[in-house]
Amino acid sequence: MRDRKVRHGVSENNASVEKKTGRRASKEMTPEERRARVKTGGTIAALIAAAAVFVCMIQMEKSILAQYEKGVIYTAAAVIHKGQMITEDNYREYFVEKELDKACIPATALSTPEQLYGMAAVYDIEPGVLLTEGMFESLESIRSGLDDPVIAGFKAEDMYQVAGGVLRAGDRIHIYYVQDQEAVLAWESIYIQQAFDISGKSIEAADRTTAAQRLNIYLDKRDIEDFYTGLASGSLRAVKVCD
Repeated sequence: MRDRKVRHGVSENNASVEKKTGRRASKEMTPEERRARVKTGGTIAALIAAAAVFVCMIQMEKSILAQYEKGVIYTAAAVIHKGQMITEDNYREYFVEKELDKACIPATALSTPEQLYGMAAVYDIEPGVLLTEGMFESLESIRSGLDDPVIAGFKAEDMYQVAGGVLRAGDRIHIYYVQDQEAVLAWESIYIQQAFDISGKSIEAADRTTAAQRLNIYLDKRDIEDFYTGLASGSLRAVKVCD
């Protein structure tokens, strides 16, 4: 009888607690429930870890692919002779497009033919060579040292002496005054704009045997009178500048 009263008192106390707090007393989890909760938490953690690994793998793949990303380059399809001017009409004769890993492409490599329109080869370029900007020079850079550049033409035979071998477009010459058996430098590193054969036809840069009969050179306008005066007197000598 007394035991019932005690249990009844406990029940009343629990009811009183629930009434005051507005909630029921916590129910103790069974072992099966604890195992289920642990399993659920482990599954979520595994999914998060797998997602993190997947993201890392994607980033690594992108990084590796970037290292082998391809870029366009141009190589010489044939010998590009010194002085050969590159134009929209002839570039296909001299350039061939290829792909190369971007990591292996120099910063100065030619990426589009338009970069070299109106530019001339500085020296002979062999087939298969990777083309870079430094292998060509523009007319602007050629004429940059002249205040008022003009083209002066003359016959090779009008020179007192033309020395240094075959002359072609793109070559440079030093011009001397020769007086009293002494040579004085008058014009230095003059650029040959064009060379012509005996019939007046322009000599191709690839032709290394035909003798030039007439030459066109770049001079400053203020020097034209002195140049032709010296030419008429037969006191000028031209010396080819070696590469």
